[in-house]
Amino acid sequence: MLPHKSDGTKKPQFTDFEGKTSFGMSVFNLSNAIMGSGILGLSYAMSNTGVTNILFVCSGIRAYEQLGFRAFGHPGKIAAGVIITFHNIGAMSSYLFIVKYELPLVIQAFLGLSSNTGDWFLNGNYLIIIVSVCVILPLALMRQLGYLGYTSGFSLTCMVFFLSSVIYKKFNIPCPLVPNGSNHTTIINTTMEEEGQCEGKMFTINQETAYTIPILAFAFVCHPEVLPIYTELKNATKRRMQGIANVSIMGMFVMYLLTAIFGYLTFYVNTESELLHTYSKVDPLDTLILCVRVAVLVAVTLTVPVVLFPIRRAILQLLFPEKPFHWARHITIALCLLFVVNVLVIIVPNIRDIFGIIGATTAPSLIFILPGLFYLRIVPTEQEPMKSRPKITAACFTAMGFIFMSMSLTFIIIDWTTGEKRAGGGH
Repeated sequence: MLPHKSDGTKKPQFTDFEGKTSFGMSVFNLSNAIMGSGILGLSYAMSNTGVTNILFVCSGIRAYEQLGFRAFGHPGKIAAGVIITFHNIGAMSSYLFIVKYELPLVIQAFLGLSSNTGDWFLNGNYLIIIVSVCVILPLALMRQLGYLGYTSGFSLTCMVFFLSSVIYKKFNIPCPLVPNGSNHTTIINTTMEEEGQCEGKMFTINQETAYTIPILAFAFVCHPEVLPIYTELKNATKRRMQGIANVSIMGMFVMYLLTAIFGYLTFYVNTESELLHTYSKVDPLDTLILCVRVAVLVAVTLTVPVVLFPIRRAILQLLFPEKPFHWARHITIALCLLFVVNVLVIIVPNIRDIFGIIGATTAPSLIFILPGLFYLRIVPTEQEPMKSRPKITAACFTAMGFIFMSMSLTFIIIDWTTGEKRAGGGH
């Protein structure tokens, strides 16, 4: 999408690939790349930053790695590939974390069990392996990302149901929480209302803010998927891709904002880092929440293959840049990635640690630092519009990225070293 010279004739976008994916399927894929596990943490982010701070989130190349090569040569290509790989592995891990901790609860509820009996089918580690092999792997073996447009559309439908349920529950769950006759109901002190803990705060700063800011950044990162989607777009043009981006980002922003607001206004200071766990403390056998759990599980599971494609592309760009497509490499990389992610999810104890580290490092790199540096390096000054001077904006974005990364990492390291108990730190 960079400026280029033209002799007036229309040339194919890519000499080795003809895009066949429709506008609608591309919107579904990009929206699904944006939408993911981050939506479950936004209410928690609002509870630790306030309603005002959450509003800050408004704010001829076929691969991200090739941009890095054009800007800085092989070091730039390697940096882009490595950042994309680590970021999307973190994203895939966060999705499988949800499967690991939600699917056993769903099975337990369907079987009418009051507690985990320890059977293998209630073990989250076994379940993520089964889901990875039976659902994610077959979709990840698709040759082109465009084929996942249908599953992405279904995934988004599930998340719309999730949002509708969050809004509905806001008007059906009292604050402070009261017992509903179930032995599993968490009874919160009835003096909460007197202490002002059932009131929404416009601005909040506390120890947890160090984790919520990376969650906001993590929730909107879809940069690695943009160029692969553009590559496969039918009749690909900058204007057509801009339309896809506008529709996808605006739609996801509205969903994110509504989820954050209504989830926060339901539980206020008791909002946990994973919103569904907060609902389970009210009534773990609630039929609607059970259906929501199933919908979210389906949605995040169908998102994993979409996120895997850019990692595989990055690895191919770094290790086999001149090699044609080969099924053996295609399948092997997918198997290795799923193996690494499954091991990571089994070992790492907390989903918020994934959000924090990935959101504090790779997210600002993909949102601010790399785009700004690439633009400054690639686009000649004489090709800039005289009025807007985008290079100034690019330089500011790059500086913002470094500041954001430094502050987030500093706060997280301080929190770790102090060893203080973090709210919502349970599994």
